[in-house]
Parts: sequence; C-alpha cells; structure tokens
Amino acid sequence: MLQIKRYNIPVEAALEVIGGKWKVVILCHLILGTRRTNQLKKLMPGITQKMLTQQLRELESDGVIERKVYNQVPPMVEYTLTEYGSSLKDILDSLCKWGENHIVKVHGINHDLLEESILNH
Repeated sequence: MLQIKRYNIPVEAALEVIGGKWKVVILCHLILGTRRTNQLKKLMPGITQKMLTQQLRELESDGVIERKVYNQVPPMVEYTLTEYGSSLKDILDSLCKWGENHIVKVHGINHDLLEESILNH
C-alpha cells in the first residue's frame, strides 16, 4: 500500500523539492536556457562536482529538470527545465527580487552593481 506523505503546510512540499543551498541557484541558471554540467559548475564556483551531481539528480527525479545525454566521446550532458519546472519561474523571479532588495538594505549596495538577474530575461 502506498503511503501518502502528510504536510503541515504546502510550503513544506515545495521546500522538499527546491530546498537547500544550491537547487534554487541551479534552477535560476536553467531558466535562462539549457546548460551543460560544466557550464553550471562554472556559474557556481562554490559548489563541488559531487554536490552539483546530487542536486541535479534530485531535481530530475522530482520532474523539475530534464537530463539529455548525447552519444559522443566524451559524453555531453545537458540539463533543461521541464514544463513543470518552468512553472517555478514566477517564484524564482520573486526570490531574486527579494534578494536584490535584501542586499541593498543590509549591505547598501546598489542592485545595478549586482550580476544580471533572471528578472531581466
């Protein structure tokens, strides 16, 4: 018999899929388009290869991203958002905007000095 997981509030279910330090960052990069593993690694210099692989596998398992492997030597792997994953765009845009405002509030840095955000795409 399949056990149905219970949540106290719906945000628990959302955080189960996108929670953690790196998943939202990965999703923000994939909103801009398909990326190869090495591109994602370069965009996130603080992540280890092991952690990147783990996070990508979890996002794929949850149906948020799609992994495409090209049959070539060396193998090339690309990741893209699924239609389901694309439904997170408004949430990610809001998080990005909030983060920009937080940086300005706490650090006094003008948001124009920040790297380009997904809000501009």
